[in-house]
Amino acid sequence: MEIDKKELSNREGALQQALHLAKTPIIISLFVTPVRFLLELAGLPEYAIFLIGLLWLTLAFSVFWGIKLYNDNNAYLLLLVSLVIFSPISRLTVVAAWWVDTRWEIGTHYGLYFDNWPQILLNQGIYGALVQIIPGFVLGSITIAIMRNKKSASKQT
Repeated sequence: MEIDKKELSNREGALQQALHLAKTPIIISLFVTPVRFLLELAGLPEYAIFLIGLLWLTLAFSVFWGIKLYNDNNAYLLLLVSLVIFSPISRLTVVAAWWVDTRWEIGTHYGLYFDNWPQILLNQGIYGALVQIIPGFVLGSITIAIMRNKKSASKQT
């Protein structure tokens, strides 16, 4: 089956748009985990730094993307692709925190659960990313649906 040039161009355009959407959250995520790591080293209890995390960042950006994308014909696809790009990359700082913690036996929660590289890469790179992608997609999709419903309701009045 041959893909026509317009369809290929649309796919490339969607990927470029998803990369553009994911860029800012990726940059922010590079700071979130190190800040949380340093706050933990400073002695703050886990419950005090719980809200500083990648899941909350993902959920916030999913709502933002839903609001921004709801008029786009490919809103759900763009949301999903943006999350698939953002989530695994954002987990790299967690892998780095694990490495620092286990290398120098610092004793943060980052070094508690995994003993080796395959474990950390599987659990952070795949499972950790899915923990962000799935709820992020659900929340972003709900946001898109609400915004579309709101738009259609305002047109009817």
